[in-house]
Amino acid sequence: MATAPPPARTSEEKSDLRAAPRRTAFNSAAHGLRGIASLMVFWAHLLSGMAEHVYASNAAFVASTRAPWHFGTYGVELFFVLSGFVILPSVRRYSAKEFAIRRFLRLYPLFFALSVVFVVLNALTDSYPKLNTWQAIASGFLFLNLFNGTEQLTPNAWSLTYEVFFYVLLCTAYQTLRRHRQPLAAAFAVGLFAWFWFVFPIVTFFVFGLVIRLVHDRGWRLPEVIAWPLEAGSCLACVYFASRGWFAYSHEDLTDPVVLGIMISTALYFLAASQEESLTGRLLGGAWVRYLGTVSYSLYLVHPYTYFACRILFKELGLFGTDIALSLVTFYAVTTSITLLATHYVHRWLEVLPYQAFFHQRVYRA
Repeated sequence: MATAPPPARTSEEKSDLRAAPRRTAFNSAAHGLRGIASLMVFWAHLLSGMAEHVYASNAAFVASTRAPWHFGTYGVELFFVLSGFVILPSVRRYSAKEFAIRRFLRLYPLFFALSVVFVVLNALTDSYPKLNTWQAIASGFLFLNLFNGTEQLTPNAWSLTYEVFFYVLLCTAYQTLRRHRQPLAAAFAVGLFAWFWFVFPIVTFFVFGLVIRLVHDRGWRLPEVIAWPLEAGSCLACVYFASRGWFAYSHEDLTDPVVLGIMISTALYFLAASQEESLTGRLLGGAWVRYLGTVSYSLYLVHPYTYFACRILFKELGLFGTDIALSLVTFYAVTTSITLLATHYVHRWLEVLPYQAFFHQRVYRA
């Protein structure tokens, strides 16, 4: 398919682009970590589902699932760091209008489709009565749930609300500060970003990614003698601290040494991992991991539905037996296979088709 010519840019935009760093090449570590983070969240949900809904009476098994579940849900924080890292080139490259259109077509069609599925199913079953109101439904579709106390609709989409507001505020701050040189508007935009960060400290992970991108694009590199040891050591620290508990990253949580350990080790790890020739980049450069990175958004949003269907099916067929290890391996194998198959087609038809049809280019152009 032919690639459409890039839109014409004003002289101001061209000047701004010339001033911007050019280190925007495909980063295999960041792309691979997308897939790993999505898989972490997916498998954590399978494990917690078995502990909560199947073997809840087995105290030893339930206790054994806590640490891996905590670590698996840490994949969301990794997603936030990755978002901060990868979004800056787009903010620099496109006008505010084009950036908004690209982000909308990249995220909203799949989110909208699965939210409609959730609303219909919830209307039929009333499984979540608080989400069966017009206020909750409208807030979910408009990403306003953070500000009126309602929950997001389709499972896992709570993180998208943070993503969307981070994109909006970052783009606004950049446009007013760097491209249009509007001091008052820029001060307001930066202040709004600071307010959002203060109210929701979990935004710190986005900021980590953003700062690391700035460092990366300016060509700063860790000395080789410490790069790999720092990467390996901080990765192990991430596993250790993230396995210790689940946190909402409230202001109270920020006083917990474990939370500080998660944040510091995450920042150090990604600083090292995002460098050229990093251990992470080498380990995650294979075709399968790269594929998981490509479909990670679809996998993240699709898997709650396939997981739930598989869990019900296993229960109905009596496949959860007394041999927990065998049941766990079988459940993981079947659910993962079905989920990846569903993810493949959802990614193709709901995630990338609207974007490609409008822009006549692939989402990932590496």
